Amino acid sequence: MHNIRLARPEDLMGMQAANLENLPENYLMKFWMYHATTWPQLSFVAEDEKGGIVGYVLAKIDEGDSKEVHGHVNSISVLRSHRRLGLAKKLMLLSQEAMATIYKAQYVSLHVRKSNKAAIALYRDTLGFEVADIEKKYYGDGEDALKMRLNLENMPESQS
Repeated sequence: MHNIRLARPEDLMGMQAANLENLPENYLMKFWMYHATTWPQLSFVAEDEKGGIVGYVLAKIDEGDSKEVHGHVNSISVLRSHRRLGLAKKLMLLSQEAMATIYKAQYVSLHVRKSNKAAIALYRDTLGFEVADIEKKYYGDGEDALKMRLNLENMPESQS
């Protein structure tokens, strides 16, 4: 049984550990802390039955110069031992719902490695994201990123 809830400051070490285990893009603790304190309603964790962090979504409201309010998913990860259980979908839906209801975000964006077929399928086929652009050499190793976007304006009251 898994529990999904809002991330708390004491979860940051577990979130960072899941990130380090699964993803090549890693962040300093101050990055995690900034998100947790600036947008505390947008990041969620999945816990196993012992309370250990097995997945997370780290999100924010983009502070660009656009007149549209929009969210951005910086990072999402689920430990390999807990994949294929729908946790990533649930984490994303909770974050998207919070973006739409709390911040009135019109859309959410994210970047995904062009080679990450499983993540692309989740975003496109399950959650309804569309490819908005390709950003060449976006990642530190030179891989391209798909910039994906999902309109939140017509989101049902509760998708989760």
